[in-house]
Amino acid sequence: MQDELSPVQSCECENLSELTDITVIICAYTEERWDFTLEAIESARHQRLGPVEILVVVDHNPKLEERLRRHDPALCVLKNSEQKGLAGGRNCGIAASRSEFIAFLDDDACADPEWLSSMAGNMNRAEVIGVGSRVDPWWIGGRPAWFPDEFLWVVGCSYRGLPRSRQAVRNALGGGMLIRRSVFERVGGFNHSLGRSGANSLLSCEETEFCVRAQAMLPGTIFLYEPNASIRHRVSAKRLTWAYLWRRCYAEGLSKAVVARIVGRSGLSSEWRQTTMVLPTGILHGLAAVLKGDIGGLGRSAAIIVGFAAAAIGFLRGQEPSLRSSAPPAIGIWTKPV
Repeated sequence: MQDELSPVQSCECENLSELTDITVIICAYTEERWDFTLEAIESARHQRLGPVEILVVVDHNPKLEERLRRHDPALCVLKNSEQKGLAGGRNCGIAASRSEFIAFLDDDACADPEWLSSMAGNMNRAEVIGVGSRVDPWWIGGRPAWFPDEFLWVVGCSYRGLPRSRQAVRNALGGGMLIRRSVFERVGGFNHSLGRSGANSLLSCEETEFCVRAQAMLPGTIFLYEPNASIRHRVSAKRLTWAYLWRRCYAEGLSKAVVARIVGRSGLSSEWRQTTMVLPTGILHGLAAVLKGDIGGLGRSAAIIVGFAAAAIGFLRGQEPSLRSSAPPAIGIWTKPV
């Protein structure tokens, strides 16, 4: 989740050619997303502000790695040489990149042609060290009437509670963001104790911890949320079940417990605002919708309650002594290749 801070005035660069030094990193781990991954790559290639390179990092899947190399010999395909998982894959891509700015795109997302240019237009200010884009849901098979906007983060999308205009925020959404390379060189990479690892691990928040750490180590810097930059993120039917909602929210609670151990509970201000303001309003809106004949409103209110309960239980589980005593793995550090 992100934390809204303050509005930022428009700061579009007059000459975007000065900011063309961008690498796009796409992390992939499964052949089940083959067509999606190819579309993500093509969307990165067809940006108005074209990247100097696109790196596809394959997470410990030799078959997928070889298939990508055969399909497109011109594509730069890397194997994740770090610890298995999204954090390791991103760190591996950063180490291999050669650009001043690094963008990240999910392997099941498709970027709008203006995605990079809309984010890069904010980077002419030295205090801006990263920009996150809007992530719109791309429903595969339709959206259930019971699924609430307040919990769109469950499926990796922008949710109700985020700013509606360009704002300084606590953290960018990992599925589509642009960050200065110098930030990684100064504060390190993504933490291996967080981030997805295959289809069975739903731990996340590696971008939250990174952004909080970066702003703490680089006083006076900010991350922006730029809603004019957008990507579409596919949402499959298997993510639109009550069981997945529970698992994902429980894992989010566990993840936030890890973040709190690393950066302190002050780093969870966004969650406090979401819990005390946005979620109660969402419950009331759902109940009000029922009175207007929208039966799905009852399901949305129930989903908010269930999701919050799962996250709270996960967070409390993360406070147990046996878990608190386990220090998170070291953050990936690298040397830029010669």
